[in-house]
Amino acid sequence: DVSPVVAGLIGATVLVVSVSVTVFVWTCCHQQAEKKHKTPPYKFIHMLKGISIYPETLSNKKKINRIRRDKNGTPKETGRGNLLVDAAESGLIGSDKAPDGPNAAPHVDQLPVKVDYGDELSPDQSLTPGGSKTSSPSSPGDDVMLGELTFSVDYNFPKKALVVTIQEAHGLPVMDEHTQSSDPYIKMTILPDKRHRVKTRVLRKTLDPVFDETFTFYGIPYSQLQDLVLHFLVLSFDRFSRDDVIGEVMVPLAGVDPSTGKVQLTREILKRNIQKCISRGELQVSLSYQPVAQRMTVVVLKARHLPKMDITGLSDPYVKVNVYYGRKRIAKKKTHVKKCTLNPVFNESFIYDIPVDLLPDISIEFLVIDFDRTTKNEVVGRLILGAHSITAGGVEHWREVCENPRKPVAKWHSLSEY
Repeated sequence: DVSPVVAGLIGATVLVVSVSVTVFVWTCCHQQAEKKHKTPPYKFIHMLKGISIYPETLSNKKKINRIRRDKNGTPKETGRGNLLVDAAESGLIGSDKAPDGPNAAPHVDQLPVKVDYGDELSPDQSLTPGGSKTSSPSSPGDDVMLGELTFSVDYNFPKKALVVTIQEAHGLPVMDEHTQSSDPYIKMTILPDKRHRVKTRVLRKTLDPVFDETFTFYGIPYSQLQDLVLHFLVLSFDRFSRDDVIGEVMVPLAGVDPSTGKVQLTREILKRNIQKCISRGELQVSLSYQPVAQRMTVVVLKARHLPKMDITGLSDPYVKVNVYYGRKRIAKKKTHVKKCTLNPVFNESFIYDIPVDLLPDISIEFLVIDFDRTTKNEVVGRLILGAHSITAGGVEHWREVCENPRKPVAKWHSLSEY
């Protein structure tokens, strides 16, 4: 015998549990059905020597089985290794990581300047001076042979997929004087949208790398191929500084017809043309040097016409200021983040103690960065003033600062692509 109240509670409990289980099962089935029938607008499959890697299931790293053949030719699994693969939303930012937060550091910094810093390398170095290692393709200089890149282009009509195989490169220049070699890898972007961005693995100590890596991009209609351009950026990995840019290859698909099968192409690697990079906006900065106090005052004033970095059509920019002596970074500071704007006003100053005799070897780098809480901060553009300035305006600005002590010199500068 059970009282009506207890019976009612038991019945209600059973009913709630039944409904919850039913809803949970229905939700799981619905999600599975959506995943099965959903065709994402962008994804790619990366094949490395016959091994398929699916970046949509990755964060940034994927463990794969390394296959080795024994003397009889039979495959044998030897272990697991790590292969770095760009996720679909990853950017082409280099090895220097942007700051994790917007907190500004103190505005006065005592520089530990020493004469013996000139030959050292910085782990976070982001300058590419003309005197480092070898003449960099990204800096002015005499034309040098940068080698050739061999790749193939194919199209899978049933799956509406563009298949690009990066095969090998030949005759790359020496980027590391110590080993008289390079550690090359390739970043590839499909222009003009820049949505499809991938990179190969790094091959150590070789001037004739054989990559043999295939990237399959889904969701690209064949009718749109004529409007696309393949951009290959050839770089050399550097453990202690920013990776060196060897050169680039631009391949408009308007002249390529993969409808009848795989098209094999070989293109000469050309020096990267900084002047043709898309405008990344402008930055206004002011510099003033006090020769008596031997102090440099750097004021980040404002920026304008920055590119849209967020889905809202705006950006959350801040500026990171790096000071270099030769090739060694000796100070870094950053401004506060300005939310939801393409024309931020910073008005933040930073003071550095710099001896007069070291001024000719000092460079100041300004990185405009878009802050993001959920993903990696992305560099919008950069400006270099001082010894390693790559623009005529930057050289002129630095000359005026040195020739007019105690006078603040403020100028607008166009930001270059990072």
